[in-house]
Amino acid sequence: MQVADWILRVIHWGSALVGLFAFVHALLQRSDAYSAADRKTKPIWMLITGGATLAMVLFDIRDLGLIFWVPAMAATLVYLVDVRPRLIEVQRGRRNW
Repeated sequence: MQVADWILRVIHWGSALVGLFAFVHALLQRSDAYSAADRKTKPIWMLITGGATLAMVLFDIRDLGLIFWVPAMAATLVYLVDVRPRLIEVQRGRRNW
């Protein structure tokens, strides 16, 4: 196996772990925090992150599965960089420094 194959394999399984982290985080948050953060509901985000994780596990990035893997990774990243920080902010309260 060549170095490029190993790199792609690490990206493939690493992204699945990131998706799993996003799903578990969505699962552990309070339902009312999603509406307080003005985001979609908890079941919707669990469906999005869970489906994205499943897609990243099932579809390989080295073939035509890439057309499913890219949107799945994008959905996971949207949760991690947009929804997660807002949920944390809502649950902890704003801090004025």
